[in-house]
Formats: sequence, C-alpha cells, structure tokens
Amino acid sequence: MTIHRGALLFSPVYILSTGAHDGGWNMSFDSALFRLFRSGAFQNRFGRGAALWRFYAWEPAAVSLGYGQRPEEIDGRRCRERDIDIVRRPTGGRAVLHADEFTYSFFAETDGTNAAVYAMVHEVIRLALRSFGVQADFRRSTPDMRRRYASGESVSCFTTSARNELQVGGRKLVGSAQRRSDRIILQHGSLPLSGRHKLLAQVLGNRDPGILSSVAADFERRTVSLDELTSEPPSFEVLCRAMERAVEAYAGFRVCRLGERELAPLF
Repeated sequence: MTIHRGALLFSPVYILSTGAHDGGWNMSFDSALFRLFRSGAFQNRFGRGAALWRFYAWEPAAVSLGYGQRPEEIDGRRCRERDIDIVRRPTGGRAVLHADEFTYSFFAETDGTNAAVYAMVHEVIRLALRSFGVQADFRRSTPDMRRRYASGESVSCFTTSARNELQVGGRKLVGSAQRRSDRIILQHGSLPLSGRHKLLAQVLGNRDPGILSSVAADFERRTVSLDELTSEPPSFEVLCRAMERAVEAYAGFRVCRLGERELAPLF
C-alpha cells in the first residue's frame, strides 16, 4: 500500500530515531541523508518510492541559522557563556534555539509540490498531537515574508507562522523549513516541549533594547510550547511512538524502522 494524498505517493516509509546529539552532528546527519536521497543511494537500497522520517533531540542546546542567514545576527560570546552551540541548517528560514525540543526531518523523492509536502508533514504531526489531547490547527493565510525578514525583529524563525504551520489558539507550536533539489525534498522542524526556545531573545547579535523587547514580546504572544498544553509533556520516546502511530494512520500501513547501522554502509 502507499500514501495517497493528492500527488504524494510514498512507499515504503521508514522511521529512524537517533536520540540526542550536539548541533553539529544533527545538521551533518541531516545533510548526509539529503545527499543519500539526491544520489539515489537510499532509494536503491530501500525502495524507489521510499520516504524517511527521522526523530531527534539536541544536547547541548544549539542555535541553528537558516541556510542564508548572517551569523552576526547571533551573539557568539553569549552563546558560549550559556553552553549553546551555533550551527547552520541545510534549510532556509531564520534562527531557532533548540533546547527542550522534539525535532523531525522528512526526506522523499517526489513530484509533489513543496506546499503539498509541507501540509502532509504537518497533518501527521497534528494527528500525533491529538493523542495527547492537543487540538492544533493549520494557519490558513500566508504572511509577507519579504517584509517580515526586512525588519529587525525577523531574526527568529519561530515568531512568524507560514501557511499550513501548526498553531494552537493562534500561537505557533511547530516551526518547519524546507530545501529542495530537483525531485528530492528535505523538511525538518521543531516542536518545543518547554519555553526555553524563547531564550533566543537573550543571545541576539542586535543589542538594541527596543528590538530585543519586541522579539521577547513576539515569543510570548506568537508562540506556545507543549508544556503549556499538557499536564505533563511526553518524553522523547513517547513522542516517537506517537509519531510512528500517526505516520501509520496517515499512510494506511505499517512503517519500517531503521537503525543507524543499517544506513552506515551507504555513507
């Protein structure tokens, strides 16, 4: 069986859980998986229509910069003082502070549009969140990203919601970004388990008090974390199982688990 959602057809579907690693390892691993899909090595080994979900976390905390973001937008000294790594993502968007967080990445070869993949991935996450009593919905409008990115407050990815991102009560819960190379797409994103993602406002390179105050206020007004929506935030392992069940419910068949050892020969 295959996933049938518009133009999206993925079969088989694999899940890989890599646990917590530092920021450099996490971004290097996502980049390596992206290369495996671009070269066709993953599809040759695991199936031409295969898709892969990876679930992971961060230890220590890290700020990831979007692919084209200027590094001076983050204060390196303040990050070092707080034991926060600074890394660059293989996808676009703006800075994200990854601390108490469940992170996913999704890889596939598809003729489906970026928007269709974006919506599909978030629908799966929405299904998983429902198992914890969290009723998330989709943002239906598209903000003016060019205008937003031109402002001094735009350094954070989490204070702006794009169309089909997940929100609760109008506040952003899941932030995602994409990168595409021909028919290969990588999408990854963040589900904050606590409010520690808001600490990004304390390590910005811009020290203008007005800008910093505006960013901090945006985090409070525009974002929400899982601990605000549940009596006890689920553990990483519980979230992995919920996501696996959601992928299977969406796909309509049992997914396959992969381990890092099974991928090692491809690198």
